[in-house]
Amino acid sequence: MKYPILLTILLAFTVMACGQNNVPETETDSTPIVKPADQLQQDIGEILLVGFRGTSITDKDHIVRDIRDYHVGSVILFEYDAPTGTRHRNVLSPEQLQTLCKDLQKYAGGNLLIGTDQEGGNVSRLRVRDGFPATLTAEASARGGDDSVLSNARTIACELKAAGINLNFAPCIDVNVNPSCPVIGRLGRSYSEDPAIVTQCASLYIKAHREKGILTCLKHFPGHGSAKGDTHAGLVDVTKTWKETELEPYRKLIADGYADMVMVAHVINRNLGDNLPASLSPLVVKELLRNQLGYQGVVVTDDLAMGAITRQYGFEEALRLALLAGCDLLCLSNNGDSYNPDLVPRAVQAITQFVKNGELSADDIHAAAERVRALKKKLKQP
Repeated sequence: MKYPILLTILLAFTVMACGQNNVPETETDSTPIVKPADQLQQDIGEILLVGFRGTSITDKDHIVRDIRDYHVGSVILFEYDAPTGTRHRNVLSPEQLQTLCKDLQKYAGGNLLIGTDQEGGNVSRLRVRDGFPATLTAEASARGGDDSVLSNARTIACELKAAGINLNFAPCIDVNVNPSCPVIGRLGRSYSEDPAIVTQCASLYIKAHREKGILTCLKHFPGHGSAKGDTHAGLVDVTKTWKETELEPYRKLIADGYADMVMVAHVINRNLGDNLPASLSPLVVKELLRNQLGYQGVVVTDDLAMGAITRQYGFEEALRLALLAGCDLLCLSNNGDSYNPDLVPRAVQAITQFVKNGELSADDIHAAAERVRALKKKLKQP
């Protein structure tokens, strides 16, 4: 009987010794200790909004790598693949889309913003031909009055909820200053030439989405409705056509708490003080939107793959300028002239290097990432 007792004592001392030498301190806490370098990498991933090809995903797809290894916190879905000129980039049917969104959230641990542009009518990634409900343009819905706007918005919000999409890059609150604008007025994307009507319709649209727990995005700040050109193709200057009344919907909706997110356009507006596209301008983002209008939420760039950016700035330079301007979320659709499966590693490397060089602040990037994280928490509220 003595030997078992002695053996037990010896084993106990052995276990204690091994524990002192080999067990990491972090095992006493289920929350991992984030080192500064790790924090920066997590923050950079959080501020990337990424597009990808595929109607389904597996461990071998680069978007899974981007979510898992580079901490990408947001994705954007498209029906059309611009580089190849083909359809069904991410969307085939309601059932397929629901599965895709579930799988994306599985790889992200349920903490992913999944966004798309479902304004209604002409700008719809979920199309009738693929089995989704028919919807009206903003202009057409506004003609029917408040009930029409609300009904149309509820149809959109319901289809997004069913699919598993939690962020709609809408409503478009551009005032219809120029009905011939090729990307706003001609497509029926503006509710009205009257800022008050735009504001009222947008508030109803947002209410319908909030009923279903869907985040929304006001666009295209500081106003695209007067433009004569298309920023998808190249730089557009609205200095001579823009009207200050185009800010009224933003001012009112922000003050009334309707702004989950604001998208900044690539238009140049010298009325606001410089020659940079609004998305790259500190005077537009920090001074006008933040300081003057008092908006403290997430600012997202319009797609950085658009011609207004790619034909004037290098990829890395556009990232640097957008972050210096005060943008929180960088839209990398990977849906412009070309497709690069390694776009995310390239972006992460560039931003990391800018921080090392002192050209960008890790604190500013962290603040941007925290705004995105705060927005995500809204999705978890009852």
